[in-house]
Amino acid sequence: MGIGGISIWQLLIILVIVVLLFGTKKLRSLGGDLGSAIKNFKDSMQEGKDSADDKDNVIEHDDASSTQQREQNKDKSSH
Repeated sequence: MGIGGISIWQLLIILVIVVLLFGTKKLRSLGGDLGSAIKNFKDSMQEGKDSADDKDNVIEHDDASSTQQREQNKDKSSH
């Protein structure tokens, strides 16, 4: 038994039919296009993650500086 009840011979016959219909050049270019699309998708996901991390760092920095300013204002008003 192969994948999902399809035997190896049936898979080979399907592969031969696909190659005859589309040709090896078309399949090769299709594989290359699919590979580059996946690579671009992964790169975009990484850029999105990096920019989200940068935004979190900016927010944390802003919170720290605003806390410092509040403490300075409290010190000035208590004198």
